Amino acid sequence: VVLRGEDSESGVLATRLHADGRHNQLLYVDGGPSTTQTVGKLRMKGQEVFRHAVTNLAEVLREVLAAADLTVADIDWVVPHQANRRILDATARKLGLPAERVVITVDQHANTSAASVPLALDTAVRDGRIKRGDLLVLEAMGGGFTWGAAAIRY
Repeated sequence: VVLRGEDSESGVLATRLHADGRHNQLLYVDGGPSTTQTVGKLRMKGQEVFRHAVTNLAEVLREVLAAADLTVADIDWVVPHQANRRILDATARKLGLPAERVVITVDQHANTSAASVPLALDTAVRDGRIKRGDLLVLEAMGGGFTWGAAAIRY
């Protein structure tokens, strides 16, 4: 997704990105044309991925807010990676964030991997939930493990 500030008040306020390859065996693809000349299968240790996702997403959200000198109370909307509803709900609870301030679209288009944050953002802008001037935190986690967040003034 490409975002452009409309005025001096909007734009990216802070970002944080992390990676920790020590957890590569928790979520990965076991092959593919370039490595095994086969169709790889997704492999995941679900409970461990869930625990890491909730912990890391809550932590990176706090980091990005601290970098922007903001608090959870300042957030209008969290636009998260749409992995699954349990991770979204648990992360919101861990942050003390009301569930109604989390954009949830996993029920509409499932887990679309890297496209889930842009799709959720587009959906919430089009349906009127997200308005100009709102403070958003976009966050995601991926295999390997990688995770990050961005605080933006929409």
